[in-house]
This record gives sequence, structure tokens and C-alpha cells, in this order.
Amino acid sequence: MKNDLQGKTALVTGAASGIGRAVALLYGEYGAKVMVSDIDEAQGQQVVAELQANGATAQFYKADVGDPAQCHQLVQATVAAFGTLDVACNNAGITGELSLTADYSLEGWQRIINVNLNSVFFCLKYELEVMLKQGRGSIINMSSILGQVGTPTLAGYVTAKHGVVGLTQTAAQEYAAQGIRINAVGPAYIDTPLLGAFSAETKQGLAALHPIGRLGRAEEVAELVIWLSSEKASFLTGSYYPVDGGYLAR
Repeated sequence: MKNDLQGKTALVTGAASGIGRAVALLYGEYGAKVMVSDIDEAQGQQVVAELQANGATAQFYKADVGDPAQCHQLVQATVAAFGTLDVACNNAGITGELSLTADYSLEGWQRIINVNLNSVFFCLKYELEVMLKQGRGSIINMSSILGQVGTPTLAGYVTAKHGVVGLTQTAAQEYAAQGIRINAVGPAYIDTPLLGAFSAETKQGLAALHPIGRLGRAEEVAELVIWLSSEKASFLTGSYYPVDGGYLAR
């Protein structure tokens, strides 16, 4: 039996689809009680139903993580429901606007920074409040391969994901002595609904960017997240871990 997280409480944002869904389902498989959060209630409830069908304890909480008040309420609701908050995966994110930097709209910039970077800070802030009282915890922030390198037309996304890595490294140093580990995961191009707008030809081109020759799978990212969440990774904090099929090694 997979019991690495037995009795622990895990919170996942952006958990209605893609990587977040895969992480939530795997948390349940490894014995955690799971708070599934997203702005998409219908799909979020579906993930809860899948977790419960597999024997896991799970609830859904609708939250827009770009709003600090809703992040606070989400963390409070998790503790109210399950008693603790042991593990959190701050995963929610969007691709945002595709424009050259000089053409990037101010509205597009503000939105991507809010959803992909501010939200991680908001969630982290309130998760840490709870974990500091408990004297333990593991937090995984979802960055990207584009948290390490740039790419044209994605100035907002690249900036936000670089920011997530810096925030992770800073907070990890601040709270390591209090028993809280904080790490970042950097997926390459993963075959999820986030790529849904791309044509088959574009997806083929993206796959070719990875020496391994294909897009990643959400479950492959989830496996790393679960490991970082567990005591098997007890000496790991403040690090960035790519799941990238060799993308960054080029």
C-alpha cells in the first residue's frame, strides 16, 4: 500500500484539471486527505468524486487564488475540514497573453503576474501561518522550465515563473529551521488542457524541443511533487526540480 502521506492533509490549487488534478489524485492514492481547489467548480467536484471513489477523503473549495482574501479563506477552510495542513501544492496558473514584449498589454501583464506569481505568494503566506504553528510542513510551488530560461512572446509567463523560483528559495531559507520545506517544480511542455488551444502541428513542434522526443504527462510531474511532499525528501528544501525531458540540457 502507498502510505507515504497517510493521515496527512494536502491542499492543491488549480486542481480541476491537468497537473493539479494529477497531483490531487496521487495525493489521495498515497493516503492524504485532499482539499481540491479551483475556480472551476464542476470539474473540481469531479476530481473530488474520483478521489472518493478511490477511497480517499476529499473536499472541494472554490477559490480565485489571485485574490488574497480567498487564499486566506481556502487555507482556513482546509484546516477547518481536516484539522491540519501538512502539504500544499501551489499549482494554479495560466499561459496568459502571447505578445512581443513591446506589444504586451498592461492588462495582460497584470493578469499573468497576479495569477501566476502573486497567487503563489498569497497562498504561501497563509499556508506558512498554519505550518509555523504546527512546526512542520512541505510546500511545492509550481514553476516551469520557463522559470529558468526565456522564450519569445511569453514575457509575462516567464517573469512570473522566474519569480516563483526566487520566492521559493527565499522562503525556504527563512523557514527551514522551523521544520518547513519549500521547493519548486519546473515542468516542461506537458500534454494538458493548457495546451488545448495549440494545433497538432504546434504540439509536434513543442515535442521536438525535448530531447526525449515527446511532451510530458501530468502524472510524471505529480510523481515528483508527491516525493517532495513526503519524508523521503526530508533533506530537500529551497531547490528547483525540472521535469523536462532534457529541455534545459540543450
